[in-house]
Amino acid sequence: MALKRPKGAGGRFVVVEHDSSILKGNPLGDPHLRKLGVWLPPQYDEARGRSRGRRFPVLYDFAGFTGTGLAHANWKPFGENVPERAARLVHEGKMGPAIIVFPDCFTALGGNQYINSSAIGDYADYLTRELIPFVDREFRTLPHREHRGCFGKSSGGYGAIVHGMKYAKYWGAIADHSGDAHFDFVYWHDWPNTLDTLAQHRAARRKAGPYDVRREARYKGAAAGFDDGRIKRFLAQVWTKEKLSSAEVHCIMNLAMAASYDPDPKAPLGFRVPFNLETGEAIAARWAQWRRHDPIRLVERYQGNLKSLRGIYLDCGWRDQYQIHYGMRILSKRLAEAGIRHTYEEFDDDHSDIDYRMDASLPYLYRALKP
Repeated sequence: MALKRPKGAGGRFVVVEHDSSILKGNPLGDPHLRKLGVWLPPQYDEARGRSRGRRFPVLYDFAGFTGTGLAHANWKPFGENVPERAARLVHEGKMGPAIIVFPDCFTALGGNQYINSSAIGDYADYLTRELIPFVDREFRTLPHREHRGCFGKSSGGYGAIVHGMKYAKYWGAIADHSGDAHFDFVYWHDWPNTLDTLAQHRAARRKAGPYDVRREARYKGAAAGFDDGRIKRFLAQVWTKEKLSSAEVHCIMNLAMAASYDPDPKAPLGFRVPFNLETGEAIAARWAQWRRHDPIRLVERYQGNLKSLRGIYLDCGWRDQYQIHYGMRILSKRLAEAGIRHTYEEFDDDHSDIDYRMDASLPYLYRALKP
């Protein structure tokens, strides 16, 4: 959209606070009092007159890594934020009115994967056991899983497909835009850069000369994926900064993934990493923990839940710079092999600025969830 020309009523965006018992005392010390954005379609207020008490399907927007729900309601100069996009789609008759919820699941590690982790917090439980009942009490939703869906991009897309797998009793349909999948491609190739960034925080400054690699490789449990102190020092530094470099963002992202996929309460910082911090050697047992969370490896286990969904929408750009299109293709293949109905689309773009794909997913979800 080159010029913003909104047409029709824009609905109403409200922000409420929710005090979470589940997030209280979380390992990172993140706030348990969270702001929750909720978009109400124009018909929500109209219903006070003609159709008092009308209820609506509800969609939950899972933000991507470094994002949060309220950011999706920010003004955009040449495009639409999510409430504006939904209002236009409703006005154009491409979807019916639905409530959209924007949770805040940001963490000190830059986000999370919408799953439970002893190193980050129980964000799956926060969403399903606290936010869903709260929203259903406070707003006129259709309070049944058949009329409730979730969607997201990247980490949010991962959260959506995993919730469809593990928490299907709460969701009737999901949409996964470029969600993390096929971890051997998506994450593996960036770990050398992460190791280089962490190397700047070694305990001892490097000096030219002899190097005892066998000793260094065993230092403070590095061979078992334990932090030797450099991760702690890296985090302490970035937590003092307002502007992170690209290398730092990708480094903290990989650490957030480690905390999500391989938490260990006995490890320093509560999680392990899948590579030896000094030699870069893969630690097979640790990488196996990551692969257990890979959507392409979860389809068979959760095929019953997936088949119970009223809709599964997947898409990805075929130029995705994180190679997620390969994971999405494998995921679609696994779903098809298991006889799970779904829609998978590809488009000529990369991983960035693809909110326009919601023009396809939001109407899809509404059709699947409408009463």
